[in-house]
Amino acid sequence: MAGVISADNIEEDTRLNESLGKIKHVIIVLSGKGGVGKSTVSSNLASALSYKGYVTGLMDIDITGPSIPKMFGIEDEKLDVQDKKLVPIMVPPSLKVMSMAFLLPTKDTPVLWRGPVKMTAVRQFIEDVEWGDLDYLVIDMPPGTGDEALSIIQLIPKPDGAVIVTTPQDVSLIDSRKSITFVNEVGVPVIGIVENMSGFVCPHCKEVTDIFKSGGGEEVAKEFGIQFLGKVPIEPAVVVSSDKGLPIVLDDPDSLSAKAFMSIIDKVVKTVE
Repeated sequence: MAGVISADNIEEDTRLNESLGKIKHVIIVLSGKGGVGKSTVSSNLASALSYKGYVTGLMDIDITGPSIPKMFGIEDEKLDVQDKKLVPIMVPPSLKVMSMAFLLPTKDTPVLWRGPVKMTAVRQFIEDVEWGDLDYLVIDMPPGTGDEALSIIQLIPKPDGAVIVTTPQDVSLIDSRKSITFVNEVGVPVIGIVENMSGFVCPHCKEVTDIFKSGGGEEVAKEFGIQFLGKVPIEPAVVVSSDKGLPIVLDDPDSLSAKAFMSIIDKVVKTVE
């Protein structure tokens, strides 16, 4: 009957709160569309937090397209179970990673699930994972602002805020506006906007060329009165480092992209704390 709270619901909510109770800050990374580098941003932000000494968790909650494990070179790892809870994969120095990819038979296995089944898996990712004591949990969301994103955010009690990833093209900026409206309507604060793929950095002369234009993310931030976190350029080294399992902030800390990510995470920490 509608409106009745069952014992199962209460037990699930209790487990959910217990799992997240030891996590100080929860940051959601989302985008209005796919292909803007949201997972690259998530992995580098989580790595930067870990590098700065924060005990950090990274939850890859894109059920049908999990890509985070590849970016850390841990896609062949398998999860352990302790006290009926899944133990995330550890990445030095202090990063814990959880992804659907760890539960698939092979890297090429597709996830052919409908919405309700995916939401059951998402809930288990949160309440049945032994995150332990974390300073930060970074959640890499699936793209878009539909039912899946709404259901995930409603499962997370009081996240600290959302980092919205866009690229400079008009079509991406349109979707970033939708993302801002979306998180405002569900009551999640916007930490700020990251403009990814903002100019191509020549690997030889280091000159920056605005292939996809530049500055659109900053304009949207001003339009909505929210913080602009920074621009991350296109650098071939970002792709190379991700493919070999080491985010650019760790692989090449002197690169323009790594410096951009470090500046962004400083602003995120300052805003959240």
